[in-house]
Amino acid sequence: MSPWSHIVRSSKDFFHPLALGAPLPIREIPVKPSRMIHFFDPSNPKMVSKVPDLAPQVDVLLGNLEDAIQATNKESARAGLIEVGKSWDHEGTQLWTRINSLDSPWCLDDLYHLVTEIGDKLDVIMVPKVEGPEDIHYIDRLLAQLEARAGVKEPILVHALLETARGVANVEQICGASPRMQGLSLGPADLAADRRMKTTRVGGGHPSYLVREDPDANDPEGLRAVHQQDLWHYTIARMVDACGMHGILPYYGPFGDIKDTLACEDQFRNAYLLGCVGTWSLHPVQIDIAKRVFSPDPAEVAWAVRVIDEMGDGTGAVMIDGKMQDDATVKQCRVVVDLAKRLSQRDSDLAASYGFSS
Repeated sequence: MSPWSHIVRSSKDFFHPLALGAPLPIREIPVKPSRMIHFFDPSNPKMVSKVPDLAPQVDVLLGNLEDAIQATNKESARAGLIEVGKSWDHEGTQLWTRINSLDSPWCLDDLYHLVTEIGDKLDVIMVPKVEGPEDIHYIDRLLAQLEARAGVKEPILVHALLETARGVANVEQICGASPRMQGLSLGPADLAADRRMKTTRVGGGHPSYLVREDPDANDPEGLRAVHQQDLWHYTIARMVDACGMHGILPYYGPFGDIKDTLACEDQFRNAYLLGCVGTWSLHPVQIDIAKRVFSPDPAEVAWAVRVIDEMGDGTGAVMIDGKMQDDATVKQCRVVVDLAKRLSQRDSDLAASYGFSS
């Protein structure tokens, strides 16, 4: 717990720049398509060369500077991302980065060079291993100083990674720590280690985490069905609630078994149904999975449009195909339709499947 955590800032202070000359904080997080946050290694020239072809295929392209980047490649990764940023011209695709953790020797240089050299091209900075609001306060002030120095016109947003038990315990305070907070992602591998969970998988379920049916009274020694459970259900649900409380966006994180595309799709869909707006893609094969899962099904969109139309002003209740619809279900349907309309602006094929094309 930070020694300053008991000090409460006035809510009005959140809408003043934290440094002279910094841009005004935003008052509402823009909801842009971000079904997949696709990671690439900026220290790898082969990967960098694919950026022009890859960027139009994804909603978010993220230059990774932290885990999976060897210590000897940290500076070349940063330099590679800066070169990508300087030539960035991909309207509709967001450019993000994941900086090194706050306790690393590279974090300060990451922020300084990225903001001062390509701050006008970066949409979001992902901060790993956030443990409490004090971590966001530090980043918030530093970004404001660097934005003022570089003349950045729009504030760079912050995305926090939940990778420790303390971070999960403080998730509501993290979400509300700054107007810059864009969203949260689940970091299942580091979180599993910090919790002492006995799994070596990166995301997904575990065959030993299950429930078993009661024995049959007429055949007590007979086979009993088992059902695998979701290790991450509680954490994702809590993350979604915290994000909803503060008007920011929740995301699933990595699914490490690249070859198991079926289980990957299942995990992504669980997160989608619980309220996540997107996920990470670590390999090109996961891009289409994320795009498919985090885009509403056309039949579901058609049903939602029908309910909204038949409900009129959204009050009262009606029966449609034997199902009762009221103001609560209209709200659910509007979530689906609003998402479909946003995605349609970026994807003409989706627009056609939803019937939104002109």
